[in-house]
Amino acid sequence: MSDESKVIDINGIMKMLPHRYPLLLVDRILEINSDIGIVGSKNVSINEQFFNGHFPGHPIMPGVLIIEAMAQAAGIFVMSNSKELNPAEHVVYFMSIEEAQFRKPVVPGDCLHLHITKIKNRGAVWKMKGEARVDGQRVANAIFSAMIVKKENE
Repeated sequence: MSDESKVIDINGIMKMLPHRYPLLLVDRILEINSDIGIVGSKNVSINEQFFNGHFPGHPIMPGVLIIEAMAQAAGIFVMSNSKELNPAEHVVYFMSIEEAQFRKPVVPGDCLHLHITKIKNRGAVWKMKGEARVDGQRVANAIFSAMIVKKENE
């Protein structure tokens, strides 16, 4: 994707996202191009909590969680693109999901690669295109938008 590749491990991801187990769905950032996009990965394990009910004897990663994994990678992209954003003070919220398509089941043992490309951003609003791949084959895709908001005092 770029000559600006930057690997971010799980510790760096946890500094940028508020998500934690069992809903942290990005294990590693493989590369970032600051104005174009990001590539992340999620290693899908049989130990994932959702496989207990989706589906017993025929485990498939829920499509909504694939979309969520893409959104989390996009959140890391947004956070890494601004020096003014502090993950302790800001959070990225979904605004819309469009054109979501699921093409092939994701199963335990798969490595889900999350390819996120910026379509545009204006101020606090970002629009992105996401594609999830396993072994180079597209398994899901969507267009989504999100907004950066300052967290309220807790």
